Amino acid sequence: MIQEHYARSHHFDLRLERNGALVSWAVPKGMPVDPKSNRLAIRVEDHALSHLDYTDDTPVGDGDAVRVRIWDEGAYTSHEFGDDMVVVTFHGRRITGQYAIFRTRDKNWLVHRMDPAPEPSE
Repeated sequence: MIQEHYARSHHFDLRLERNGALVSWAVPKGMPVDPKSNRLAIRVEDHALSHLDYTDDTPVGDGDAVRVRIWDEGAYTSHEFGDDMVVVTFHGRRITGQYAIFRTRDKNWLVHRMDPAPEPSE
């Protein structure tokens, strides 16, 4: 599942259900569609499964709001799920295809699309 999150900064939260929790990364610029482009992913704390359908629209001072929307949902097939590398195939409404998510340093990871970009729809 991918949530679109408007808070101090706009970003996307990638959450993969694993062993009764949601393994989570903040992806500031969203998932890459083109395999020529990697995207930063910051590993954050695991979340409870209750976040699978979590949305929010909480006002914060000065007219700002924290907004969380479900941007994409679906299933995934796990090919590798280690401490430093995750390889999955997404079967979502918006994101499909094989991706590698790998640690570069500390909490910083990169997301890389492994298969060719989908053809544009007409």
